[in-house]
Amino acid sequence: MAEMSKIEQVLNKYNLDISDEEVKDAVKKIIAEKVPLNDTPEVKKFLMGSVELTTLKTTDSETSVMAFTEKVNQFEEAYPDLPHVATICVYPKFAKVVSETLEVEGVEVACVSGSFPSSQSLIEVKTVETSLAVKDGATEIDIVMNVGAFLDGDFETVVDEIQQQKEACGEKDMKVILETGCLKTAKNIKIASILSMYAGGDYIKTSTGKLEPAATPEAAYVMCQAIKEYYDQTGIQIGFKPAGGLNSVMDALIYYTIVKEVLGEKWLTNKWFRMGTSRLANLLLSEVIGKEVKFF
Repeated sequence: MAEMSKIEQVLNKYNLDISDEEVKDAVKKIIAEKVPLNDTPEVKKFLMGSVELTTLKTTDSETSVMAFTEKVNQFEEAYPDLPHVATICVYPKFAKVVSETLEVEGVEVACVSGSFPSSQSLIEVKTVETSLAVKDGATEIDIVMNVGAFLDGDFETVVDEIQQQKEACGEKDMKVILETGCLKTAKNIKIASILSMYAGGDYIKTSTGKLEPAATPEAAYVMCQAIKEYYDQTGIQIGFKPAGGLNSVMDALIYYTIVKEVLGEKWLTNKWFRMGTSRLANLLLSEVIGKEVKFF
């Protein structure tokens, strides 16, 4: 009960009086007025460097993941004037093969962990999986918030599980996936964002990509508002990652613009702004060089 009281005190510092309608209106305005200004070759080049190239398939194998990683190695030689992707994101069992195959400086090895994508496992299992991924070479960890506990109003369990998994990460950055499509309301997304940052998340991420709806501009807007308020309260900068349903270059431009308008230039680096996708890499590359390319 004391911990719940502490959590309530934290939440009381933030503006939770937000409606879905006002969020929709704000996003509509940003898309109409600001996105066209960012539809430039320079922004598209930047966005290529923010991609977390992701393979999370049932059919993944050591052979396929090694070939996937080799594509990133080859990209730097094929396109030396373009930014390489920010991250290769895989299941924990492939952390070692990626870390041993990857030759490009500055590309992170991210692993989805903690019983991804459902988070429906014992916390002991989640922390062990995270520890093993880090041991095998993961430099970043993506976990899923305990959505069931959140919807039950059990914020203490939500915070405790995130804290334990952050401890298992050691010094490695951890992203907390909110699975915003399950949270339904802007207020819930705001609360989940605050709890995840308070509990030690270094990034907050929209979705696993395994459920619909996945990322939406409205969820992104609320999450970025939460990041800004948290930064104003604590001085701690938290990263943002939309993932799932990023199907077009316009989708990428919309998320870029939301980050720019809500958070500002300080977040417009491939450290603080990431996009979880695979299909976008080829689409962005095609737009930048002016012809259709299927490199990845």
